[in-house]
This record gives sequence, structure tokens and C-alpha cells, in this order.
Amino acid sequence: MSWYDWIRNLWRNDTSDSGLPMRRLDPESTQDYSTPPDGNVAPTTHSTGGAGGFPLRVGVVSTTGNVREHNEDNFYVPGRQSLNNDVEIRAGASPRKDDTFSSGITADFAMPGPPGLFIVADGMGGQLAGEKASQMAVELIPREVAKRLGPDLDEKAMQRAVRDSIAKANDEILALSHMGTEFANMGTTVVLALFQGDRAYVAGIGDSRAYRLRGEKLEQLTRDHSLANALGEAGTIRPEEVETHKFKHVLYLYLGSKDARDGPEEVRVVDLKRGDQFLLASDGLNGVVRDEMIAEILRSYDDPQKAAQALVERALELRSKDNITAVVIHLN
Repeated sequence: MSWYDWIRNLWRNDTSDSGLPMRRLDPESTQDYSTPPDGNVAPTTHSTGGAGGFPLRVGVVSTTGNVREHNEDNFYVPGRQSLNNDVEIRAGASPRKDDTFSSGITADFAMPGPPGLFIVADGMGGQLAGEKASQMAVELIPREVAKRLGPDLDEKAMQRAVRDSIAKANDEILALSHMGTEFANMGTTVVLALFQGDRAYVAGIGDSRAYRLRGEKLEQLTRDHSLANALGEAGTIRPEEVETHKFKHVLYLYLGSKDARDGPEEVRVVDLKRGDQFLLASDGLNGVVRDEMIAEILRSYDDPQKAAQALVERALELRSKDNITAVVIHLN
């Protein structure tokens, strides 16, 4: 029985109690890619073309935010340096303040990965353990996905590759969490989108989210693994109570937990159309910016970097108390 099923059964018949300064974020240029055709993996290439592929334009912004001392978020965008890929974890290490990333800081990744893969991870844990967990997620998952992809993989094989790659990262994070007190209780959320041909494979663990904007419709592609969301899905609390419930930020599933040993509960397959926009975001953004505002901002910008910038600035204006990361992907 999964954690979700256990919680749903437990709560089904129960009842429940029903002016900070904005950090400046410098706008930078957008980066272009193409979705690789099905089964075409070139780990050392940052953009590929081919029949069935869509040109991709990508923007990314990540910031410490209004309150936190350091940034435990991380991301994987092909050809761009992750925020904390040089984090050295040691007892008594001093956190870095005012970590803000925009696309002007670019470098090749040391760890090769598929060019159509994008990830956001939101770390948790004491000292710098959260940063280490999210760093491990964005380094290990691309490497593991690249190992598992090959020519002529069908849809189920692609889903299995994504699921197994996330499960492998979970094993590594969980193992490290038992290596010393500085790593105890480390964990991270993860949300990813893998673009291959005319499909995207989307998966998430935790409460970081993936969205797709198609025309006027914004669709959340992942589900939150929080106790509040589980109570809402079980019918114990009303849907409108989920966003303000005391258990909204209590996760029952995340990387670094035994319950994530089999990877995500679902790897969703979505079709792609020109004009689609995708957003991968940490909870520092989607926890304060409502879906209607997310949709409005995405519709307002043709440049994904400017859209990512605007989304993060809106979260800061709403006094988000968490780190904030946005990866915006346009299909042209």
C-alpha cells in the first residue's frame, strides 16, 4: 500500500480543522534547443534537430528569495550551469547569501544528459544538506536517463527509463543521508520534463510542479505529494481548503525517502503542439502565485526568459518565504 493510499484510508472517515524588499533579477537572453526525435540521444550535444522535433526556447531564473539565507533549489537545463553544482558539504559550512541565477551565467554541465531534459529540484534538510540533495538530483537523473535511452524505445520503455532514473537518484540520496549527521534527513522534491519527438514525459515527486499552457488553458501536469493535497483528494477537506491547510507543506513523498524507492507514482505522457508553453517551478513560486496569474504572465511574454523573470518577481512581490525557481519552455 502506498503512502497516499494509507493516508486516504486513514482520513476518509475523519474530520479536520477546517513589506520585504524585492531582490533585483537581471534579465538575460533566452537559449534555443530542439526536441530530439524519438530515441535519438546525443548526451554531449546541447541542441539537436531531426524529423519530429520541435524547436525549444528556454528561460530560467532561480533566487534565494525574501527570507532564506541560501538557495536549496537547483535545476538542470542543458548547457547551463546549475546553481549549486559546486556545493561542498561539510560540517559547519557557512551558507551563501543572495544566490540568484539568471541565464547570463552559463557553462556546460560536467555530467552529460539528454538535450531534451529539464529538471527543477527543491532541497530540504539541515545545514547545506538540502542543497546537496537537490544538487545530486540534477546531476544523477540526467546521467541515469542518458544511460537508459536508446533508439526505437516505445512509450512504456521511455516511462520506465524516467521512473528508474528517479528511483536510482532516490537510492543515492537516501544512502548519503545515513552517512553523517550533516546529511541526516536530507531530501529534495523533483519535477522534470523530457521532450522526445512529439511527446513530453513529465514526472514529479514532492510539491514542485509542471504546467502546460496551451492557448488559454493552463493545466497542472503533476500532483502535489503533500498531506493537505492527499486530504483534499480523499474528500476529507474541501478543494478550496488545500492551499491554506496547515499540512500544505508537509510532504509524504520526496527524494531521499524510502517511499520513493520505486520512483514517481506516474510518468505522464503529453502530446506537443507548436505554441505550447511549459513551466517547471519550485514551491516558492506555485505556493504563492495562483494558477490564473501564472497563466496570465505566461501569455504576456513571447520570450521565455522574460516570462521566468516576471513569474519570479511576482512571487517576490507576494512575499514568498521560500527559494524560487522557474524554468519556462516554449515550443516554436
